[in-house]
Amino acid sequence: MDMIFLPISNFPDGSRCLELAIHLMQLLVHKLRVDDMTVEKLQGMTSMVISLARLFAVLHTTVKFESLHMLTTLLSQKESLLHGALRSVPSMIWESQIRVGITAILQNRVVSSEKLQALLLAECMMSILGENWLSEDYKVADHQNVMPVDKFVLLVLESARIEVAVLLNELAYLKYESSKNSQSDDAISQKERNLAILFSLIERTIKMISNASSGEGASCQTISESTIMKAITGLNETVGLVLDFLQDAKDHGQRKGDDLLAAVRIVGSYLAEAPYACKEKIRHLLDFIFSIEGQDESSPFHSICFMLPMLSQITMEADGCRTLLSFGGYKMVIDCLIRMNEHDGMLNDTGSMFLACDTIINFLSNTKNAHIRMESSFIRLLQALVAWTGTADDSSIIMTASCVCTLVLDLTTEEFLLSCSDFDSKTLERLSQLIARCYRRWSDRYPRVRNIVQQHVSL
Repeated sequence: MDMIFLPISNFPDGSRCLELAIHLMQLLVHKLRVDDMTVEKLQGMTSMVISLARLFAVLHTTVKFESLHMLTTLLSQKESLLHGALRSVPSMIWESQIRVGITAILQNRVVSSEKLQALLLAECMMSILGENWLSEDYKVADHQNVMPVDKFVLLVLESARIEVAVLLNELAYLKYESSKNSQSDDAISQKERNLAILFSLIERTIKMISNASSGEGASCQTISESTIMKAITGLNETVGLVLDFLQDAKDHGQRKGDDLLAAVRIVGSYLAEAPYACKEKIRHLLDFIFSIEGQDESSPFHSICFMLPMLSQITMEADGCRTLLSFGGYKMVIDCLIRMNEHDGMLNDTGSMFLACDTIINFLSNTKNAHIRMESSFIRLLQALVAWTGTADDSSIIMTASCVCTLVLDLTTEEFLLSCSDFDSKTLERLSQLIARCYRRWSDRYPRVRNIVQQHVSL
């Protein structure tokens, strides 16, 4: 393969040799499998990407677009050996050349489909090299014009935002206004795929902007505060449009679909960083968001998981708790936590488990006067927390679970618990052991506290 890729950069633009080499590369791109590679073939594929990156940057003919399509085909596949090989390439020239090519596509008047390809390539680069690829300050050889980092970040984000706005409008029309046929179904599927790509790109950009605004990562050194503020303003507007899209779905009685779930995910990602953004829209839509199911889900689960980072923050205040109480959302958070602890849920997703626990702790702590009733969901929660802790030795797990359990126990009595058909003395014993384990972890270090506790227990 090196026989093709190494000399290709020396072929004159528009020459027959370059045309034939591109056609041969297109055949190879569609024939080779990057997940089943020898070392030699993997090196050849890496050389292909590097060669295509240069063509994508420097040429201004159809070869630029052909290079773009081949790059997206190669790089958009799921985590592969090729991704690892590209991360280990010592020179960053190919990375900056791809940025130059993307800039040229997004800056010029090209059809929307090509801009989508360029944005897909940007998403691939962030997926392979990390979110900071978007904000790296590259120095490029060959006297190529490199757009300043601030402008490039805003160019990619604004281009993605424009495409998202168009796709959301088109999807809403196709789903709720136009007559249904096989062609419209195909069009909807394609637009949903494109929307998912753009959402993923924006989600990664949100993470990069968040790191920059908090002074973390390399991006905080390359992006100005004014750029961060412009990005946040744009993101806030786009999330508002996504919420309008969800409102449309609610108005038309639609709550199932991967496009709706992807919309919830992007909203959740943004609100994790700005929990009080679009506050009124969220307050009116939260119950509907909690009802959204992915195409393969039998009941809502991931839609609730995506909102947990925001929920764990807004429930620190009484207003957020009232919103959750207004439609029984706290029960759905409890059910979500229980499912995480089961094989059909997000098994061992400790981060989401902690967020769900934090939400429940906040809710129960801030609704003391709301007279929350002891219901079956709380019984199942106690059982799930006992199972989660099991033989765990992680102090954060034990203390968090113990805290939730004590707040739930405060709602009821031992007599009531034992009168429940699905709660027995063995479960109560394991629950007691969990709380005792939490106490024992620090009692030896605080003898005065231990003595006072023992005095109260003896009374």
